[in-house]
Amino acid sequence: MRIFKRYFITGLLIWIPLVITIWVITLLISTLDSFVPQFLSSQSLFGLRIPGFQVLLVLVVVFLTGLFGANFIGRAFVERWEQLLGRIPLVRSIYNSVKQVSDTVLSPNGQAFREAVLVQYPRQGSWTIAFLTGVPSGEIASKLSGDHVSVYVPTTPNPTSGFFLMMPRRDVQLLDISVDAALKYIVSMGVVAPAVDRALERSADASEVSGVLAAAERETRAAQRDLAAQQSGAPDAAAQQRAAPRSGTAMQSRDVSRPRHSAPSDQAPGKAGPRDKS
Repeated sequence: MRIFKRYFITGLLIWIPLVITIWVITLLISTLDSFVPQFLSSQSLFGLRIPGFQVLLVLVVVFLTGLFGANFIGRAFVERWEQLLGRIPLVRSIYNSVKQVSDTVLSPNGQAFREAVLVQYPRQGSWTIAFLTGVPSGEIASKLSGDHVSVYVPTTPNPTSGFFLMMPRRDVQLLDISVDAALKYIVSMGVVAPAVDRALERSADASEVSGVLAAAERETRAAQRDLAAQQSGAPDAAAQQRAAPRSGTAMQSRDVSRPRHSAPSDQAPGKAGPRDKS
């Protein structure tokens, strides 16, 4: 029974992510297909059903819309369109709210969810991961004393809901992890720990390699200094070796010369002896 349970759980861990992924993709495709009118479907245009034709058509329309809105004429047209929608009471509130959120989250120039931070929430000593969303401005900033930042604290395992907080900047600690890694850590309820950033790993490896190269260079310089010292001291040793036989020969010559000078002094008393006898 224990073996069956282990293998069954292993199979669930393999199939659940795959089934959920297929379900989400199918739901997305069916939703995009519903936006395409029936007269633009593949059956109306070509007389046969082409899977994914409506999705491709939606992607092409979105791309062309972005291409048109990026130039001067397109921006002017979009501004006039937004002014027109802003005059409709109910549509104005919904459109402006959705546009502000989409501009903040999806805009490449926006600063939302660009940094993962560590804050104390919901009490002192209890830490959680949050995301920087900006800084307070206007009347709110005038009511706050000191430098504050706006953070979003997501809930787990559903990060789409959470809490918006304005905290002193000194109470917010920046993390050296990406937003994706922080989201995975939140969704997994702390099971999937964020790995070390690749940039930090590369910098650590580079610093380690540079340290090894510096140590090798120091050893090379020390060996070169020792070799130069040995080469400069070799002639002196050879000179000393050549001078040693000369000094020995001089000492031998001195020793030999001494008896020659002392011989007459030794014979003088001998010769003086017979004279004294006579």
